[in-house]
Amino acid sequence: MTATFTKKNYMILITGVILIVLGYFLMIGGGSEDPNVFNPAIFDAQRITVAPIVCLLGFAAIVVAIMWKDKSAVTKEIKK
Repeated sequence: MTATFTKKNYMILITGVILIVLGYFLMIGGGSEDPNVFNPAIFDAQRITVAPIVCLLGFAAIVVAIMWKDKSAVTKEIKK
């Protein structure tokens, strides 16, 4: 019987979670203390472009971690 998740799966999963958290941290900020004053920093490239891309990469890494199957496990199943 083979384990569903290997060490490599868990490492990819943890990397994906870290990327998602990093992306959300990149989205923080840009607000204003006074609601009557507009702060253009809310539309910075970091919050509009970079942070969502980092989050999407994290979600993609999690999907890869779930779908990843070690080649040695595949050859063991074929031999059975």
